[in-house]
Amino acid sequence: MNNDPSPTTLSPADYELLADFRYALRTFAAFSEGAAAEFDLTPQQHQTLLAIKGTRKHPPGRRGLYVGEIAERLLIRPHTAAELVGRLARLELVSREDDAEDGRRVEVVLTPKAERVLEGLSASHLEELRAMRPLLGRLLARIDGDAG
Repeated sequence: MNNDPSPTTLSPADYELLADFRYALRTFAAFSEGAAAEFDLTPQQHQTLLAIKGTRKHPPGRRGLYVGEIAERLLIRPHTAAELVGRLARLELVSREDDAEDGRRVEVVLTPKAERVLEGLSASHLEELRAMRPLLGRLLARIDGDAG
């Protein structure tokens, strides 16, 4: 990240756009935190389940992610991801399975319980995003300098 001042002069509208966009993101994050709490999950636990289910990098035959991949997706250290996986395993939301090709690696896979929880959470999140779509569209259009 470059901390040098930008050579471009920002307008009051630029600051307003950034403030509005950050507010919209934080509003969604607050919704997400509350929805996860209704299932007795922390936001990080929810994000882990979603990363396991939604990451498209799965090669054929894989159903989950390795701890290092979870760490990468959540922008956390591998040790922190391992602790997170341990907590999810105690909650019976993930299982650890030996990798068929590399016995030194363990794949983290969702349990049927996690699949049910994640389906409910994901449905409500998509509904919230659909409700926010007009606002997000207007904000994104303003980035390109369109009227809005």
